[in-house]
Amino acid sequence: MASEKHGSSESIQDAKFLPGTDNSSVHDGKFEEESFIEGSEGVTQHDLDTLRHVGDRLPYSAWLVVSVEFAERWTYYGTTNIFNNYIRAPLPKYSTTGAVIIDRANGVAGALGKGQQISFAIRTFNSFWVYITPWLGGILADTLWGRYKTIMIFSFVCLIGHIILVGSASPSSIAHPDVSLGLLILSIVIIGLGAGAIKANVSPMIAEQYTGKLRKKTLASGEVVVVSPAVTVQSIYLWFYAAINLGSCGAISASFIARDHGYWVAFLVPTLIFVLVPIVLLMGKNNYIRTPPRGSILLESLRVITMALEPKWSINPLTTIRGCRAADFWDISKPSHYADSERPAKITWDDEFVEEVSRTLKACTVFLFFPFFWLCYSQIDGNLGTVAAGMKLNGTPNDLIQNLNPISIVVLIPFFDYIVYPFLRKRGINFTPIKRITAGFFVAGLAMLYAAILQHYLYEMSPCHDLKPSECLNDDGTQNPANVNVWVVSGPYILVGISEIFASITSLEYAFTKAPVRMKSVVMAFSQFQVALSSALNFSLTAVNIEPTFAWLFGSFAVTAWVVGTLFFIVFRSLDRREIALNAVGKGARAGFVDETPVEEKAAL
Repeated sequence: MASEKHGSSESIQDAKFLPGTDNSSVHDGKFEEESFIEGSEGVTQHDLDTLRHVGDRLPYSAWLVVSVEFAERWTYYGTTNIFNNYIRAPLPKYSTTGAVIIDRANGVAGALGKGQQISFAIRTFNSFWVYITPWLGGILADTLWGRYKTIMIFSFVCLIGHIILVGSASPSSIAHPDVSLGLLILSIVIIGLGAGAIKANVSPMIAEQYTGKLRKKTLASGEVVVVSPAVTVQSIYLWFYAAINLGSCGAISASFIARDHGYWVAFLVPTLIFVLVPIVLLMGKNNYIRTPPRGSILLESLRVITMALEPKWSINPLTTIRGCRAADFWDISKPSHYADSERPAKITWDDEFVEEVSRTLKACTVFLFFPFFWLCYSQIDGNLGTVAAGMKLNGTPNDLIQNLNPISIVVLIPFFDYIVYPFLRKRGINFTPIKRITAGFFVAGLAMLYAAILQHYLYEMSPCHDLKPSECLNDDGTQNPANVNVWVVSGPYILVGISEIFASITSLEYAFTKAPVRMKSVVMAFSQFQVALSSALNFSLTAVNIEPTFAWLFGSFAVTAWVVGTLFFIVFRSLDRREIALNAVGKGARAGFVDETPVEEKAAL
């Protein structure tokens, strides 16, 4: 951060021109000195406060990583988005593959016939598993292979899982539902292992492709602006998230293929698309900025935390909390706390690393509220598909509607990136990450309120009322839906998409910008871990994830989102004032260190 020194008593003649300053302000014969912001290219705090901030151009290698994420997400969502019908619903009449043979316009594809609760439990486990495994991917990347090689290796692991998934849906497997279910669970474990390891490394790898610094630039209009890495990273993650959701639109074709041709074909198509992942990785091998393995920052961070916690731990929780909040909490884990002859051998880090762990943990407390946000998101991942199954489909597969979520995100991201956010910045409105995340919680709550009202209305309109509208059948075994057009259910999907732009994308941006250079995998894995915690919490609600309680379930999630969002803003609003300082964690000099390098030497560097 820049330091400003105003009101110097030195005259112009006596002023000392110190290195690292622009020395440009003179008032009433007095010299006013303002230093450049650490790590910038000639940008002062005054520039940062008064000039408009713009993003930089994204490098070619970043777009290559985006294409990898696009193909991987197409494959992942192109399979998981049709899991609900595949597990929950039985084979349609006369079908051996899950395809609808009779009354295709309103028929629902299915295969294993295990019911809503088993379907929910397996899908929730899948979500939990795929967000636990990023820890493994982060450790392997940090200690052994680096991010590029880790992504490459686990892309082949993922491919094996998809091949097993295709086999689980063959007619001979579906004829034995328990065998098919076993193969499905095996494929989920293997795919989750690969997808999670890829996820931990793709997110930081894409932002690492941009290496620009804070600098000034004169536009063609003559306006002088600040080219901001923070704004650029925000834009990178907007487009990264667009790639995720554009890829997930692959589930559109999967829904139709499953209904018309069966599940083995529906799973085969994304498997073939996944082959593009290693191909694109190889094509861009010489273009990527690759971070080599430098030892496990995650494991070393845990050692620092454990060492600091040991003397503060007590069976009395209040004593432990007071100890953790003490000013000297981290001292015992710092090398400077010991004489050289007394320093424990397990300390392999320096004081600055301990400070990075401390400050990163404080920033990462932001993510602890996210499990409640992801509870709202989880409802569009299957339960709302079950709601849609009780409505008039008119040729639209019930699990197709959920693709409105990624479609809305893909459509709205350019709108936010090119219109909304620049409009706010131009008018000096600082829509900080904390404010954006808070807005995400409130919009997610609106989505759940919409879903609760819709489900209550569906209970009244369905011939089966509040029992199980999705399983309401005529005497001939065909669907007997409520006289409600299935597209009415699109509201929650679109609203959740908007909430993701505010909250989920910002969490990726926050995880990257608040992490010190050598701790990005740790922070990113911790951010993604919140989805796993949400899945574990959701799993405990399996008993109430049934159609007769959907309205109450959705309504309770709406209230939870609003309450948690309010608490989130109250707790973290102070971080808005420290935004620039938090972005500099682990990137500049240590606290108290004065850079006395001459300007000429810095320029040479």
